[in-house]
Amino acid sequence: MSAVMQMEKAERRPLLRVSHLTKSYGEVTGCRDINFTLYPGEVIGIVGESGSGKSTLLNVLSAQMQPTSGTVEYDLKHRGMSDIFTLSEPERRKLMRTDWGIVHQNPRDGLRMEVSAGGNVGERLMAIGARHYGDIRAAGLDWLAKVELDTTRIDDRPKTFSGGMQQRLQIARNLVTNPRLVFMDEPTGGLDVSVQARLLDLLRGLVRELGIAAIIVTHDLAVVRLLADRLMVMRRGEVVEAGLTDQVLDDPHHPYTQLLVSSVLQV
Repeated sequence: MSAVMQMEKAERRPLLRVSHLTKSYGEVTGCRDINFTLYPGEVIGIVGESGSGKSTLLNVLSAQMQPTSGTVEYDLKHRGMSDIFTLSEPERRKLMRTDWGIVHQNPRDGLRMEVSAGGNVGERLMAIGARHYGDIRAAGLDWLAKVELDTTRIDDRPKTFSGGMQQRLQIARNLVTNPRLVFMDEPTGGLDVSVQARLLDLLRGLVRELGIAAIIVTHDLAVVRLLADRLMVMRRGEVVEAGLTDQVLDDPHHPYTQLLVSSVLQV
């Protein structure tokens, strides 16, 4: 990172600040003493083998799970940096519906399968106050086109779509409100290689075009190399290495990261 970029970053206000975050399940620790700062428009990738704690961390960061200790501060539009776990439950739900997006590995967890494709997109718009049917439908058509879905299927239900189509619809549903932060859990998991490649190209273009900040959890190093500006490597609930994505992947220092990069360790 150049000196100019470092100065620009220092002058920006963080979007998310995580301090000493820990989540335990009785005597078992899911994640321990996690610290990082995310800036607007930045993408952070989190990688590690199954059981490394990356999914637990994502669930806490996205307020789907309460931490045992530590804070997750978010730059609320009218209140500045606030610990999301001091917000009321209605305030957190509103944040999830409007300023955040959550892309699940299984799109069935992020879509209403009995509601039309257009209805899935329109619900998010209605959550931020949209009421005009014509405008909502036009936005739905626009976003189906953006994610490369056939716009003539706007009235079809997602259960009639393929897995890749469902994932693209889930992305449209989450990004239509132009959220400032999107959480992604294995966004290409379970898809054919050719479908994965098209979806990654789509995600990269949309994230950059909209200037969205994102946190991506994946076991696939190719995903983070393509999408993430910075990378955190987790093992047994702790971050063992972090830095710029290309630097971490091209010159890993921690033995565990070296194993991941060399594909000796199955993740």
